[in-house]
Amino acid sequence: MVSTNKLKNGMTLKIDGDLWRVEEFQHIKPGKGQAFVRTKLKGGRHGKTLERNFRADEDVEQAILERRNLQFLYREDDQYVFMDTETFEQILVPAEPLDDAPKWIKEGDTVELVFHQDEVIGANLPASVELEITETEPGLQGDRVSGGSKPATLETGATVQVPLFINEGERIKVDTRSGDYLSRA
Repeated sequence: MVSTNKLKNGMTLKIDGDLWRVEEFQHIKPGKGQAFVRTKLKGGRHGKTLERNFRADEDVEQAILERRNLQFLYREDDQYVFMDTETFEQILVPAEPLDDAPKWIKEGDTVELVFHQDEVIGANLPASVELEITETEPGLQGDRVSGGSKPATLETGATVQVPLFINEGERIKVDTRSGDYLSRA
């Protein structure tokens, strides 16, 4: 159990049998009445967002999470196969808890998966990844300064907007949080 006065962003709580990650919190002391903590929570399994108020110094259950680095092997239908590099044990992970992670990982990449009681509830990716462009329109001659962009398909199947001077076969850096082009790799 943890007091609501000691909440931090990123902390995972177990409320009504579901896991919720604290996105924002604010301790409020009104002029009249009792102090309370206003929180914005994001569901760990379903991704819903919830705003909830707690009494100050109320105890809530903190979820114990385990983080392990696993290697992504391949995709099988709507599930992803990961291998523990120490025990060589393979586990199947459904697509739901991974959110957008499959757009940015390729076979052989090591990914930090977040577990709660042997169930995968999320994936932590690096802030940026380097991927190869497999398909894009050729750049236009003389259009190097306009700042325009065009769609490009990456080796993972994701599509991002890139500058006009980027061509097929080049490697680029992509921000995994927003999906934006950062630079050439």
